[in-house]
Amino acid sequence: MKSKVYVLAYDIGTTGTKTCLFEIEDKLTLIHSSSLEYGLTLLDGGGVEQDPEDWWKAMRETTSLLLKETGLDPALISGISFCSQMQGLVLIDKDLKPVRPAMSYMDQRAREEMKKGIEHGIKIEGLNAFKLLRSLQITGAVAGSVKDPLWKYKWVEAKEPENFSKIYKWLDVKDYLTTRCTGRATMTLDSAFATFLYDSRPGKGHWHKGLCKTFGVRLDHLPELVQSTEKIGGLTEASANELGLKPGTAVFGGGGDASLIGIGAGAVEEGDTHIYAGTSGWVSTVTKKRTVDINARIASIVGARAGYYSYFGEQETSGKCLQWVKDHLALDEIDVYLEKKNVTEGQDAIHDSLFAFLFESIKDTPAGSDGVIFTPWLHGNRCPFEDPAARGMFFNIGLDTGKRKLIRSVIEGIAFHKRWILELSEAKIPASSTIRFVGGVARSPIICQILADITGKIIETIDHPQNAGATGAAAIAALGLGKISSFAEIRNLIPSRQSWSPNKANQKIYDRNFSVFKKLYESNKEHYATLNIHI
Repeated sequence: MKSKVYVLAYDIGTTGTKTCLFEIEDKLTLIHSSSLEYGLTLLDGGGVEQDPEDWWKAMRETTSLLLKETGLDPALISGISFCSQMQGLVLIDKDLKPVRPAMSYMDQRAREEMKKGIEHGIKIEGLNAFKLLRSLQITGAVAGSVKDPLWKYKWVEAKEPENFSKIYKWLDVKDYLTTRCTGRATMTLDSAFATFLYDSRPGKGHWHKGLCKTFGVRLDHLPELVQSTEKIGGLTEASANELGLKPGTAVFGGGGDASLIGIGAGAVEEGDTHIYAGTSGWVSTVTKKRTVDINARIASIVGARAGYYSYFGEQETSGKCLQWVKDHLALDEIDVYLEKKNVTEGQDAIHDSLFAFLFESIKDTPAGSDGVIFTPWLHGNRCPFEDPAARGMFFNIGLDTGKRKLIRSVIEGIAFHKRWILELSEAKIPASSTIRFVGGVARSPIICQILADITGKIIETIDHPQNAGATGAAAIAALGLGKISSFAEIRNLIPSRQSWSPNKANQKIYDRNFSVFKKLYESNKEHYATLNIHI
């Protein structure tokens, strides 16, 4: 490389935005970051919404603070890119303004729309056989969750016809922000795939008119498609002035967290596996095969690299379970009050808050938590079973069960679910023997060791694992700017920082607990439905 350049990567999370400044020379170097949290609006019937203005405000304020603290001349920033939460629904009008609040990926209100749309007639796995098979053929997946954006779109059509009549384009979270930055309404291919209206077959790569007709989606509502590495345009004068950047600064397509976190983890070649634990979580392996396991709800999803897929199984609540522990379980026993911070989003949250002490407090608790098992389904689940009514529970509590055992069982429950997805994934796509582990939770050595013990895999972390999404976005900008020539170069830019090997002494205990863990959903799903499905 002839000269170093600077890029800004905006990581638009569920509960906050982190803006990261990277230097690109012989490697990607994180220079500085700034973050700002915001909230979710919880509504009756399972509604979860956010105000898109909160995302923009967070971008504006974090950019301003970052530039102030670094003293960097905005003219030196060559480009900006995004990594964001996915499967949100942002509907904009012809003035490129939202017609209503954004519906989060967690929103569960569209049960009626999903029932009418795909849960009728002759069924396979509870879904209309024709629509299921047709979707699998064309997209490689299917809108089989009430949380999928297709059903949110249909919910707005049915429940808010006045808002629906104002729609110009349907966007995902980061696509709304790139549109606001450039004035050009686009969507990257990974977000397009997540609508389940995109033809992902080799040689295709476009919106599918037939599926739009099948599901009653207006084709003109779907935006122009772009590659993640594509320059969408330059910052408009208005957006540049708001952000404190230079007009014309290159804006790249970026990607969703499901596609860019793996890239930021350095998992870019076929067979590379990574595990993510942030607010949500997943297990993902890079593959060139377009395949799906409908029974396990695992599919090859379109990512940022053309010709490659991520064989992907999602855990709805991962690190969010640890946030619940901090807020509702840990404080009394530890008897320390500190400002509450989100384990998955706040800067240095684990090391600078209650979490470091929390994890330290359970280090001597025996592996397996003396048989106590926690199910990490605090907001339903997607894989390997789809059930928005599923919930968390502590199983097998005894008179001698204290909070430390409960806390360790939560960590083990999160890892058990990751192992469950990993084993089902390996039935079709082999995972790597060494797995990159990223997300805010990956900063805890205790959790890394527990994950290694439970999965039986060598676990590696990278520098700043909580910033893997932003690192992926910076790598995308580096490709777009021509500062690196291929995706294959990315892994060399993101070396392993530390690794953990499985402790064989714990294997028998964890195998026993895991065998029980896998049975708890089937044993209780009817009870979940009775208690949690609103009539």
